[in-house]
Amino acid sequence: MREMNDLLFFSRIVALGSLTAVARERGLSLPAISKRLSALEHRLGVQLIQRTTRRLELTLEGQLYSEGALPILNDIAELENAVSRSQMTLRGKLTVNASFGFGRRHIAPLVSAFSLLHPELEIQLQLSSQPINMLDAGIDIDIRVGTPPDSRLIAHKLRTNHRILCASPDYLSKRCISRTVAELAGHNCLVLRQYESDYAMWRFYRDGQEFSHKAEGNLSSNDGEVVMRYALDGRGLLLRSAWDVEPYLEQGALVALLPDFTTQDAGIHAVYQQRRHVPARITTFVRYLQAEMAV
Repeated sequence: MREMNDLLFFSRIVALGSLTAVARERGLSLPAISKRLSALEHRLGVQLIQRTTRRLELTLEGQLYSEGALPILNDIAELENAVSRSQMTLRGKLTVNASFGFGRRHIAPLVSAFSLLHPELEIQLQLSSQPINMLDAGIDIDIRVGTPPDSRLIAHKLRTNHRILCASPDYLSKRCISRTVAELAGHNCLVLRQYESDYAMWRFYRDGQEFSHKAEGNLSSNDGEVVMRYALDGRGLLLRSAWDVEPYLEQGALVALLPDFTTQDAGIHAVYQQRRHVPARITTFVRYLQAEMAV
């Protein structure tokens, strides 16, 4: 028990970055916290922290102790959570990451509704424009497009996500409507430049065959809302995820093209790390997303 208390004590020093902050958090005096740290170092027989007037710096032994403490403490928290999983009340903190567009439009409303069901759970929704490394980012659940290749991650599909080629009625009124992929040549294509993918190569499928088109045009952006605005303004063709364009198709603001062709499904998944005991807050939220987003 003493060793576990020491692990927790030292992890708080590392997390808060100062003995003063730990003393304030625990309601103790600074000399008392300093004395306990010295006692821990004496028990281990090594110096864990280099003390300076400005900040605390971990020694190599301190770094090793800190890195080893975190997974042990996480395992204990997850085990206790698993043991008490039968209780209905979810507590603790849940950190969720999603892309800006999908996160704002679909995940944020579901987070809001889920929080009403579990008011004692703290939920932090982080929106990002680039893929994250979950193993380093401290994220519980990542909402991402496509199945992750990392075998250390668990992925639960939330919905299909095929892409739709479309344009505004104004744009199409001035040009011939394409019936085949080859006829896309000469059209102004609105390119979404995201991540490191071959974003300018549009791929379509019919009868087991792949047809590709190199998208070229005078307007591009790394932001999905911007290229959507260009399409609505009648500036060109747009190949965009169904979740993004379907409302505009229903309103008639955009028209779908090449209905006889399909695009590759890059399903939307909820992803979290493999572990022996997955906290109930993670599994419950994922099941909630699956139920609410099923199409």
